[in-house]
Formats: sequence, C-alpha cells, structure tokens
Amino acid sequence: MNFLSKLRSKINRVHGVVLTLLFFTGFVLIYIGFKLFVIEADENSISYTNNNFNVLDLSIPARLDFCGEVIPTDDYDIKLALKKEFFNQSYWKSNSYVLFNKAQRWFPYITPILKQEGIPDDFKYLAVIESHLSNVRSSAGAAGFWQLVAGSAVNYGLEVNEWVDERFHVEKATRAACLHIKEAYGVFKNWTLSAAAYNRGINGILAAMKTQKSDNYHDLLLNKETGSFVYRILAYKTLLSSPAHFGIKKKKWTYFPKIQYKVFKVDSSIHNLSSFAKHLGVEKSLIKWHNPWLLSDELINTTNKVYEIRIPKNLSMDYSSYLNDLAVEQIEMAEGIQLVADSLSAEEMKEDKTLTKVFIDQETSIEDLAKTYSVTTDELRKWNHLKLDQKSIKSFTLNIQNPEIKSK
Repeated sequence: MNFLSKLRSKINRVHGVVLTLLFFTGFVLIYIGFKLFVIEADENSISYTNNNFNVLDLSIPARLDFCGEVIPTDDYDIKLALKKEFFNQSYWKSNSYVLFNKAQRWFPYITPILKQEGIPDDFKYLAVIESHLSNVRSSAGAAGFWQLVAGSAVNYGLEVNEWVDERFHVEKATRAACLHIKEAYGVFKNWTLSAAAYNRGINGILAAMKTQKSDNYHDLLLNKETGSFVYRILAYKTLLSSPAHFGIKKKKWTYFPKIQYKVFKVDSSIHNLSSFAKHLGVEKSLIKWHNPWLLSDELINTTNKVYEIRIPKNLSMDYSSYLNDLAVEQIEMAEGIQLVADSLSAEEMKEDKTLTKVFIDQETSIEDLAKTYSVTTDELRKWNHLKLDQKSIKSFTLNIQNPEIKSK
C-alpha cells in the first residue's frame, strides 16, 4: 500500500509538470498565431512626406555657407526651401558622373578668372546651375555657360551680332559674368544678394528691399526662381564638394589639363572661312568647333578689331568631351538642367508684388522708356516678354518693377 501511494504521488508530480509544459507550449503557439494571422502589424510612425509631397526627413548639412556667409539653417522656412532644392535634384545620383567630369574639365578655366577678378570661388557653382557647364542657348535668349542675355553681355564688354557671339567664349563670358557680380557687390556689399541679383537684376533686388524694408536675402519675398536661387547653388556645391551627403561614392578630383592652343590674330574681315582654314592648313570644322563664338562662315570686321582664333597645338588628341560642351545647343527648360528664365512667367508676374502696370498711349522707344523709369532695356524686355530686336512699342500696358519711381 505504501508502494502504491508513492507511485501515485510520483505520477501526480510528473503529470503536473507535463500539464504545465503543455499549457505553456499552447500559450506560446496561440500568441504566435495571433501575431502572425490576427493582429495587424504596427504602422510605421515615421512620416516621410506631407500632403504637399515635401520630404520632411531629408537631411541638409549642419553648416552651410555661401562665400563665407553662413546660411541660417535653423530657420524653418529656410530649411524647407533648402530641402526642396536638395530633394528636387534626385536625378543627381544617376547624373553625378557627367557633372563631375564637366567640372573637372571647365573649373580649370573658370576658377583662375574668378580669383583674378576678386570673386569668391563659390560662384563657379552658379555657372553649373545656369547651364551645366555647356554652351546652351535658352528659349528666352540667354546664352553660354553663364546664360547672359545679349544686352547684359554687351554692357559688360562682349560682342554679340550676326557674325560673333562672345557669350560662347568661355573665358570672355566668365570675365563678363565677374563684372556683373562685382557691380552687384558694389551695390549690396553682400555676396548672397549679389548672387540673387545675377538672377533677378540689381534693380529688381533693390526694389524688393525698398518695398519690404529688408536687406537680408533670406527674409525677402522674391519670385519663385530668385527665392530659391542661392539654395540651388548650395545644393550643387554640396553635391560637387561632398558627394557622400547624397550617398554618392566620393569622387577623386583630377582636373583635366587645359587645351593647348595656337592663337592666330586677325584684324580684318574674313569673307570665306573655308579659305581661311585652308590657309591655316586645317579643316573649317576644326575652327568652328574650337571657336564656337564664330557664328557665320564670314567675319565682318570694319573696325580692325583684333580677334584671336584658336587651333589646338596637338591635332591628334581626342577633344570630343570638350567639344560636346562647347557646341552651341538650343534647349528648352529640360529636366536635369534648370536654366534661369530671362522672362517672367505670368504666374511669377502675378506673385511679384514689386511689378506695377503703366499704360503707354503712343509709340515709344524702349530706350526712352528705360531712361524714364530708371531701369534697363533688358529689364523691360524681361518683364514684358519683348523680343531682343524690338526697338519700340505702341499703345501698351507695360510692367515696371519700381512703382515708386515717377515718370519724368
């Protein structure tokens, strides 16, 4: 009897352990079943976009500066503007190789001139956003690496006519752009405003400053293009100087050597470029490729101006990458190249509170109108979509930027 009692006691203890194990195993299985098949997965609590499709978590560098002027990235509106520019250039990751190669080809031409002219090195990125370092002509009439309009180019010493367009001469256009920037800096004593004035014009920035009682680019309410202009420069600067920020493998900078040229000085007219090329012992196409500022097969020179026509010293080298950039190309505002518009869109005109309308009741020359309202002829053409060769206008409601200037 004593034996049976002990056996029963042992069986009860084993039975209790088995029941406990079975209960625990069943509980675990039921829990796993609920997690897998019944309970929905927790939602991701991190929001990457808002209803306006602005990326909210895209980081920007902790410190940004333009020409040594620190950008107040702790300001919420500025941070959003910066993020928009950084995010909108998402195509950079696939096109960064092309941009790096272009920069390595053309920065050796541009940066020494900036230094000579006393312009901060950061302005080289302005040429990148203007044209992607290519000789392009926009539908609005701006041209070259620096996207100068004809009137401004002539004002800064370039020749623009049916035979010659020096906006396509990289070095000369760079010096003209430097004069433009230096003129703006002489007015604003501030590089950020000077960069904005490259896009909007000196008078345009002055008018906005006067109307809004502010001399700070980051506080001014400007049209969409100008308001984001400096932030776009900074985005390109970050891409080319710190590519790892965009998840791009750091590029090794190896600047390409400048093309070595023979220079032929010409102080008279060339009536047949083919004959001239034959005289030099080269093909006409070689002259045209390396001197894209020559627009025609003749060069009329009644003032005995000295032109320098360049031919590579080494004719056996492959210059195709350079020539692809130098070739004059007509483009629209294509994806991947965001050119500065030289005419304001209707939407931008509506947004721009500094523009007012003035009715002209008789035919008046554009030059006289510019003098009357203390603006430039280029600005009048830009604000009113006037053609470059248009000399006067008839009865017309004209857009003028500074409404506080009264007609004489």
